[in-house]
Amino acid sequence: MTNDIRAIFDRIAPVYDQFNDWLSLGQHRIWKEMAIKWSAVQTGDTCLDLCCGSGDLALSLARRAGTNGKVYGVDFSANLLATAKERSQTHYPQFAISWVEADVLNLPFEDHQFDAATMGYGLRNVKDIRRSLQELHRVLKPGKRAAILDFHRPNNQQFRAFQQWYLDHIVVPMAERMGMKEEYAYISPSLDRFPQGREQVELAYEVGFTSATHYPIANGMMGVLVVVK
Repeated sequence: MTNDIRAIFDRIAPVYDQFNDWLSLGQHRIWKEMAIKWSAVQTGDTCLDLCCGSGDLALSLARRAGTNGKVYGVDFSANLLATAKERSQTHYPQFAISWVEADVLNLPFEDHQFDAATMGYGLRNVKDIRRSLQELHRVLKPGKRAAILDFHRPNNQQFRAFQQWYLDHIVVPMAERMGMKEEYAYISPSLDRFPQGREQVELAYEVGFTSATHYPIANGMMGVLVVVK
């Protein structure tokens, strides 16, 4: 990711969860739980959450993996990681969670290290999607899976128009009132650049995954890419 995007996420850290509620019409927690289920995490697993933000998915992985499991939450934003660490120490001190400041294009982990992985709202922001998927493939154990959740442009023109209206008239004005219009104005162009589900599946196969399925949800405004090594 670029330093500009890192700076954006550092600045929005204090209101990150609130903005996710606005962006997702309050549904992001449900979709994150869907991603957790698709990751097939089991008790005692060693898990990875990429672009972990303030820690929602990593904490859910920890609850599923249990006290015998281990979770690594990775993000490039020191401020978001600090928020995640504080949440985990306050509410879930019983779980083994490591918060790692790193680039998802160059993960500081061994090959075949993880039993399950998730990524929420991160793939759209990486500088090189193929490289990110390659790194995810490298660190997963054979036969294990990852679930990648993100916003998408819907194919249906009516839903696409609604999404753009919502971004322009609800999300960005809210951000502007909090002095963060610039930080959230990048969302629309990032959606325009983001590969559609079919393209994501093709990329996953190209980097070596044995199975890849893209599930559109929320009328195509959201999607989960599920990959198996």
